[in-house]
Amino acid sequence: MAKNYYETLGVSRDATPEEIKKSYRKLARKYHPDVSKEPDAEAQMQALNIAYDTLSDAEKKAEYDQQLDYPQGFSGFGQGAQGSAGFDGGSFYQQGQGADFSGFEDLFGRFGAGFGGANHQYQRQTHRFRGEDQHARIEVDIEVAYHGSTQNLTLQIPTLNAYGEAEVQRKTLQVKIPKGMKEGQQIRLNGQGQAGINGGENGDLYLEIHYKNTPQMHVEGADVYLTVDVAPWEAALGQKIEVQTPSGRVSVNIPKNSKTGQQLRLKDKGIPNKTPGHLYLLINLVLPEAQTEAQHSAYEALAQAFSSFQPRR
Repeated sequence: MAKNYYETLGVSRDATPEEIKKSYRKLARKYHPDVSKEPDAEAQMQALNIAYDTLSDAEKKAEYDQQLDYPQGFSGFGQGAQGSAGFDGGSFYQQGQGADFSGFEDLFGRFGAGFGGANHQYQRQTHRFRGEDQHARIEVDIEVAYHGSTQNLTLQIPTLNAYGEAEVQRKTLQVKIPKGMKEGQQIRLNGQGQAGINGGENGDLYLEIHYKNTPQMHVEGADVYLTVDVAPWEAALGQKIEVQTPSGRVSVNIPKNSKTGQQLRLKDKGIPNKTPGHLYLLINLVLPEAQTEAQHSAYEALAQAFSSFQPRR
């Protein structure tokens, strides 16, 4: 027994328009002659197009549902035309010469394939669908935010193969990342998403930018936090030091009596943008290891000088 249109699309009669569309798109990817490995792909694609053309149109779908609900009513038309249902064939035909049967012709024309007919108009018709947009997360060095970069990225993109099965496709793209991108901001690559169906345009690929945090540096919004190691005497006495930042080397004045965890803000030195962020230097005191007699003596002198200091108070 030939499949009805619902069976062709693999949906139930109470399927929503979105479910019908989704099933058609999946099967169209499987049977499209340009990519399918199925031997009967062209015939299957024609059947899908005919079925979808009817079920995606509310009026056509209602008429088709009526055909399924009252199949005898449709066959009765045919019997009457042949004179086998109590009518005389010749007189019925003669009376019908001046009648308008365009409605019946249109109805059977729509469902011709279901009765074994060849409806060339719908066999040639295809439905173009735009491919779905896809999203990927990429991590880049924080320095990219300051200078921009062109990078070759290999992404794993979920897609459907020629059999309509889900699989992961590896795609290598050359991507230009402009400077000033904030954490979580997206880059859109036109036409690099999922392929369209039946000649429809491809979807887009959205790359969400994230920065690689390290023990020394991390990003919060447009602000950058950089840990700077400082010697005890630099922190105690105050001193100008050179610091390597993502934008290059800068001179920084360490205030007297600075402590570990203290922040120094360099205004507008964070991620560059119309509203640039700030660069925060986090002071971290580093104690040198005493390896010589002179160094041991220096620590002993320090202990005597600060004998009243209680660090755990």
